[in-house]
Amino acid sequence: MHFRIISVLIGITLFLWLPLTALAGGKTGFYLGAGVGRMDVKDTTSTDDDFSAYDAGYKIFAGYNFGKIPLVDLALEGSYVASGELSDEINGVDVTYEQSSFNGFGLAGLSFGPFGVFGKLGAGAWNSDAKVGSEKESDSGTDPIYGAGVRLTLFSITGRIEFEYFDQEDIDNLYMTSFSILYTF
Repeated sequence: MHFRIISVLIGITLFLWLPLTALAGGKTGFYLGAGVGRMDVKDTTSTDDDFSAYDAGYKIFAGYNFGKIPLVDLALEGSYVASGELSDEINGVDVTYEQSSFNGFGLAGLSFGPFGVFGKLGAGAWNSDAKVGSEKESDSGTDPIYGAGVRLTLFSITGRIEFEYFDQEDIDNLYMTSFSILYTF
């Protein structure tokens, strides 16, 4: 008897939940979002000592999800990303590094109802400020950025966890792991 009641309750729950999953896929349209995370940098210096630091980073972004193919998300996205002050000590000298960048991406992903996975490929125009002891140096450039992540969408609100790797020529490793919320109009 209990088995029948539990089976009926599970059946009713699935029957009511399935239409929600159809609405919860990657929505077509314009979206805005913001995220916070951890920015990490690792670089080998001229003295063969490693500069390794992390701090908070944030980003704001906007994009358009074309979503015309079932189960496939295709989007274009632009973002602004900024790091906090990344600092370390090398041979007794304080070193700090900060960076911001404007980025453009193409995104491709797969939707499984409210859940999805995606990859992104693009480029970023970045500016950095470094300080070694009392000497300051600024630099800028444009380099590739790669990323991947997962998302969960309910109606027009999406939560994303993603990893982005900034493939800069002058730095061995610069990457950001972040959590973002976006709204699709």
